[in-house]
Amino acid sequence: MNQKIIFEDKYCFCVNKPNNLLVHHSHFARNIEEDSLVQILKQHGFETPIPIHRLDRKTSGLILFSKSKEYVKKFQELFDNESIKKKYIALVRGYVLEKMILNSPVKNEKGNYKDALSELIPIKTIEINIPVQPYNTARYSYIEFYPKTGRTHQLRIHANKISHPIIGDHKHGNRHHNHMFQEVLNLHNLFLHAEELTFMHPLTNENIHLTAPKPDFWNEFEALSLKYKTC
Repeated sequence: MNQKIIFEDKYCFCVNKPNNLLVHHSHFARNIEEDSLVQILKQHGFETPIPIHRLDRKTSGLILFSKSKEYVKKFQELFDNESIKKKYIALVRGYVLEKMILNSPVKNEKGNYKDALSELIPIKTIEINIPVQPYNTARYSYIEFYPKTGRTHQLRIHANKISHPIIGDHKHGNRHHNHMFQEVLNLHNLFLHAEELTFMHPLTNENIHLTAPKPDFWNEFEALSLKYKTC
């Protein structure tokens, strides 16, 4: 657990959450029987770990916790006031060649549409010599996402809306590319990672900048992309 704690003081701490780990149990995750991140943290000595924001079960990366209920409001205000900067990285289908502002509404758990805003910045493109229906090769892009709102599955939905779904997303993604990653590359996880958090600590006034290393399967894909790289 010590390897997963990115930052800690007497008010809060930040964890680099692995893929496929639930943050906490809720009505919408009632069929998942595995221990949640909150339960694991309690087993490792954190008495009242309270998550300040959301992170999907399949998404890896940084999630901020308060150590006490009395501090929660101060940290939540960072998100409510958009004074915290969140950076995600993703691997998506196809070539993304320009910066975009995505503002499609996103449906919440109750079925109501809420405003959602994300900024997308392309990093680099990759073409690999593996056929994926209906093409003879497969093209992908590394991108950075900067969500300005925090709707459920917001980045996954926005990526799908622009026809560049995130690899490994079985709900909003492309089944042909997901199948190739599983069957040919033996990579089964979602390529979405909450890489950075930047904010002014509401109780100490420190400028905090946190970075979480990507899971190992990202490096596995990098190696495989070189192996299958087109000429």
